[in-house]
Amino acid sequence: MRVLGVDPGLTRCGVGVVEGVAGRPLTMIGVGVVRTPADADLGHRLVAVEQGLEQWLDEHRPEFVAVERVFSQHNVRTVMGTAQASAVAILCASRRGIPVALHTPSEVKAAVTGSGRADKAQVGAMVTRLLRLDAPPKPADAADALALAICHIWRAPAQNRLQQAAARHAAATARVPGTARTPRSPHASKGRTT
Repeated sequence: MRVLGVDPGLTRCGVGVVEGVAGRPLTMIGVGVVRTPADADLGHRLVAVEQGLEQWLDEHRPEFVAVERVFSQHNVRTVMGTAQASAVAILCASRRGIPVALHTPSEVKAAVTGSGRADKAQVGAMVTRLLRLDAPPKPADAADALALAICHIWRAPAQNRLQQAAARHAAATARVPGTARTPRSPHASKGRTT
C-alpha cells in the first residue's frame, strides 16, 4: 500500500509518501513541503498548494491519501488556512479517484508513538525510527505528513474490516423478513378505518 500523507497548511503543507503493509517494515518513498509566501494573495497560495500536491500525486502515484483532520484551535485564522489547504488536498485526490482518509492529530500521535498527547519531537523521533531514517525530517510538517501515512497504513486494515462487517450486517438485515423498516406513507391513516 502506498500512501501520501498531507499535513495541511498554507505556508507549509507537509507531504510524505510511505509504502508498506501493517505488521511489516515500512519504507519512506519521499518527503517534503509545499511552500507558499505568506504575503501572497489567498487564491494564488491555494493554486500553489494545488500545483505542489498535483506534482506529488503525479510523481508518486499513491493508492490512498491521508489528510490531517482539521481541529479547533484558538487562532481562527490559522484554522481557516489549514482547512483551506486540507480541502485542496481532498479535491486533488478525489479528482483522480484516490480514496481519502482523515485522521485527527491525536489518532496519528497515538498510532505512531502510543500516546495521543505526544509532542512534535516525539512524533519526529518515532517516524525516524519506524522508517529507519538517519535523522528526523525537517520541518516538523514533513515528519507529521509521514506520520499520517504511517497511521493510515496501520489503521486501514482494521477500518476496512469494520466497514465490510457493517456492510455485511446491513445486507443481512435487509434480507431477513421483518427486520427491514418500510417507510410509512404520509397519507396512511393513523389507526382509523373507513
